Amino acid sequence: MTLHTLAAAATHAIEVRHSRFLASAIPVESTAEAMRALAAASVADATHNCWAWRIGADYRSSDDGEPAGTAGRPILAAIDGQGIDRVVVVVTRWFGGTKLGAGGLVRAYGGAAAECLRRARRLPLVAMVELALHAPFDDLGSLHAALAASGAEKLDEAFDAAGARLRLRLPEEAVEALKRRLRDATRNRVRIEDAG
Repeated sequence: MTLHTLAAAATHAIEVRHSRFLASAIPVESTAEAMRALAAASVADATHNCWAWRIGADYRSSDDGEPAGTAGRPILAAIDGQGIDRVVVVVTRWFGGTKLGAGGLVRAYGGAAAECLRRARRLPLVAMVELALHAPFDDLGSLHAALAASGAEKLDEAFDAAGARLRLRLPEEAVEALKRRLRDATRNRVRIEDAG
């Protein structure tokens, strides 16, 4: 499954037996950013601000006073079930006077989070790698053509007596094609190593 993140923050509101639920999903890149987004999305006068976030293998969730396992875990399950990464989801509840029971809470929190994520614009997460390479002066034209074709971003370039040393960033899936293209275009004179 290809992982995605959100292109922008999204919200979705529902009402369940007079309780209002507002789900807010925010893309983040780090734990510190997740905690700031969580603080910004929480509503002070709400009954509960339940949340979950996932950033790669790191994740956390909170029921914020709801019965254990009825809010934070269903929100995290909505994130994971849709293959979303690098996101914080806060579901804010304003109690409407009718208790929902454990099953009702799981459905309300998980459902609000899932629908918010379903409606959000997504971006695929592309695994990037860094490579270092050295190319003789005679092969620089072929090298730059191959870099453009592979979608590589040049991070650094320096010259020495034998040629150019470059540090690149490119999609992991494009590495083998770049290596083949450089091997064929330069008679294997470009030396490539993993820089990351």
